[in-house]
Amino acid sequence: METSELLKKVRQIEIKTRGLSRNIFAGEYHSAFKGRGMAFAEVREYQFGDDIRNIDWNVTARYNHPYVKIFEEERELTVMLLIDVSGSREFGTIEKLKKNIITEISAILSFSAIQNNDKIGVIFFSETIEKFIPPKKGRSHILRIIREMIDFQPENKGTDITEAVRYLTNAIKKRCTAFVISDFIDENPNLEQALSIANNKHDVVALRIYDQRETELPPIGMIKFKDAETGKYIWVDSSSRKIRDMYAKNRRQQNEKLDVMFKKCGIDYASVNTNEDYIKTLVALFKRRAV
Repeated sequence: METSELLKKVRQIEIKTRGLSRNIFAGEYHSAFKGRGMAFAEVREYQFGDDIRNIDWNVTARYNHPYVKIFEEERELTVMLLIDVSGSREFGTIEKLKKNIITEISAILSFSAIQNNDKIGVIFFSETIEKFIPPKKGRSHILRIIREMIDFQPENKGTDITEAVRYLTNAIKKRCTAFVISDFIDENPNLEQALSIANNKHDVVALRIYDQRETELPPIGMIKFKDAETGKYIWVDSSSRKIRDMYAKNRRQQNEKLDVMFKKCGIDYASVNTNEDYIKTLVALFKRRAV
């Protein structure tokens, strides 16, 4: 992609997602993703109803009057985006490809993070780790991330979410909030274990991006499918009701399997359709977490 075209796309995404982050997500993000704990802020005179466990005995003894320690939430977080760049992200049948939705959501999360003075980092993954961007703050850092999301060309087409989650666990030492953004089309049997281990160390959130045509087939006759990750082709007779029912049943079973896995791992998650408003889905997720 030409530099001028790339910068134009970066600017377009920045204008859209930065506005959404500031006007819609800022408060929800702050409530949904807590800081590392409570940090000491100041002392003040004891008031009726204060927790006596917070009495500062040194100051109390000095002034011969009870004083309590006041704490405030220590807000600074590290946010990691685990972004699926495998071949299947190139799929989309209505308005946008899955990769377009992934880019916009990632940009919104990035701007929400820096508005709350949080660091943001990225792990691009396919069947291996394609690129690691260490967490930092600042607008220039966010714009670099957006440029990479638009223009990055992975070396591989397959998917191994397990590898990405294990990399997160090993690479990021302190607790962080990690968004795994993928279509979760991955048959690795070790994924559940990897997610469970990662979520014990970090706060893992899963965002599944899917297209409507991955859940149902239209009755339009013979369709030639290409597996974006293996390059293999297959012909499917979509006029067959039996074939369409089997296709839909298989996808329902896969979705139910993911649902059970996320719940067993204690992971908050949301599913985003490429043809629907992802804003409502994200706000609903944030509200659930804030309860």
